[in-house]
Amino acid sequence: MRAALMERENAAGLCHLAGHVALVLVFGIWIAQGWFLWPLALVGQGIAICFLFTLEHEATHKTPFRSERLNEWVGRIAGLLLILPFEWFRYFHLAHHRFTNIPGKDPELLSGARPETCAAYVIHVSGLPFWASMIRQVVGNAMGRDPGGYVPARAYRRVRREARVMLVFYGLAGLGLLVTPLLFWVWLLPCLLGQPFLRLYLLAEHGRCAFVADMFENTRTTYTNWIVRFLAWNMPYHVEHHALPQVPFHKLPVLHEQMREHLKVTAHGYGEFTADYASHLR
Repeated sequence: MRAALMERENAAGLCHLAGHVALVLVFGIWIAQGWFLWPLALVGQGIAICFLFTLEHEATHKTPFRSERLNEWVGRIAGLLLILPFEWFRYFHLAHHRFTNIPGKDPELLSGARPETCAAYVIHVSGLPFWASMIRQVVGNAMGRDPGGYVPARAYRRVRREARVMLVFYGLAGLGLLVTPLLFWVWLLPCLLGQPFLRLYLLAEHGRCAFVADMFENTRTTYTNWIVRFLAWNMPYHVEHHALPQVPFHKLPVLHEQMREHLKVTAHGYGEFTADYASHLR
């Protein structure tokens, strides 16, 4: 049964990817054409683009698709849109899985992803620290600086090359803005508006969970609607993902049914989690 759950396939991933890309294109056309209530579409576009993070995350595990090459290129393109270098993030995320919620070892904790005061919470949710951190990371990687202790020396060259390609892309995008502001309206501004929604979502994965090695205590599964599950590539089933990260996103609901009686930390919706998290801020 477990082996069957771990089997990868291209069809499910391609269908889901087509739906996600279609959503981005629809919002993009809506904004570009200036259709009715187009400013609201900016937020929708931002959410759709920023939640490509969950696809990039899945690609680091090589599970969205059976094809290794497809996993790699989809992950890189998503990272390009989010200023989140895929080669570097692969090792960052591997360390997160290895040391989940262990202070001093989990890189997510070291990066300040668990705000404890009202001021830190507002700043964190704004997404501005994320953008600043990733810009520094890409530039530092491109210059050959130490990318972090979790990145092995054998990967330094790939990390540096990836960052330099990203900077060339952003430079060309900047030149494009001199010709037309389209990228600003369909990509840059929406990403700024959508990032807070991703920050709130990500806080629920491990926020207010125990600082222990037990994945059933340091990780949370959040019950939510199909829209969020679609955008997040089923990652609200997060305990399940940490228990068996080799299971593709489309099989996590099946794994959830097998594990649900063993879950210790859950939330009934992101509204409930957010209200509870905020109530404990200093």
